[in-house]
Amino acid sequence: MKSHQLVYQILARENDYVSGEKIGEELNLSRTSIWKAIQRLQLEGLEIDSIKNRGYKLIQGDLILPDLIQEKTNLTILYKPETKSTQTDAKKGIEDGNKGNTLYLSTCQTAGRGRFQRPYYSPSQGGIYMSLHIQPNLPYEKLPSYTLLVAAAVYKAIKNLTMIEVDIKWVNDIYFKHKKIAGILTEAMTSVETGLVTDVIIGLGINFSITNFPDDLNEKAGSLFTLPTPISRNELISEIWTCFYKTDPDELLYIYKERSLVLGKEVTFQLDGKEKKGLAKEISNAGQLKVELKDKHTIWLNSGEISLTSW
Repeated sequence: MKSHQLVYQILARENDYVSGEKIGEELNLSRTSIWKAIQRLQLEGLEIDSIKNRGYKLIQGDLILPDLIQEKTNLTILYKPETKSTQTDAKKGIEDGNKGNTLYLSTCQTAGRGRFQRPYYSPSQGGIYMSLHIQPNLPYEKLPSYTLLVAAAVYKAIKNLTMIEVDIKWVNDIYFKHKKIAGILTEAMTSVETGLVTDVIIGLGINFSITNFPDDLNEKAGSLFTLPTPISRNELISEIWTCFYKTDPDELLYIYKERSLVLGKEVTFQLDGKEKKGLAKEISNAGQLKVELKDKHTIWLNSGEISLTSW
């Protein structure tokens, strides 16, 4: 690990001020190196107090530690403090021959995108932005419902670490206190020769502790935590992918349906260019939404936009 990461780990484990001398002795660093590490941490958005003759204390904030996440998940972690988009990074990684089970991770995106190429708000502080590349090599009809599985893994990870329960809006959004706190974007690549889906990229953006949103998002977007946060981003990232890989898919599908915001609610949706309404009745294991229309006919929606007309 780099010096600032090692200094951060010491500050994060202590509840009081830590002297520069103590940090230097433990890490075999000079006072100048420690001072530079503190400056780097402050540039990363961490709030660190310093008092003469007492040392340094972490007030709030955390630092992404790729080595720690890699150790806990056994994924290959490719981290950038700032990137255009982790989805773009993953696609570039595939072109470069990177293998599956690689997580592209960042704390800031300059051109993040969600479904339908909509901009995804990704500020420099308080967010988690990551894209997991996997190589299923399966026919399309045999692919697991990755979006559903990841959404349920997010729920389970948050519940495991904090006892907080979030909700899931079909098909790819996580809600907390009636506001969106996370979104999922799954993209697949198919081999022309074999017809198999060779690569899947699962993008996940989480509003971990974002304190300010643009005016057009203020009423819609929220964060999982206010400051100070009870857990670190490293803990949540590691737990999400541990839940994704180690939980039985049937359990994750059950969680997805149990935490659905839409089941039993009236929803509006677009079909053939017309707005329609119906009652959300069921979610299939493939991620389709069964809607009962007013004339009692039922249809299955594969994807697309729906909006709740009642909560």
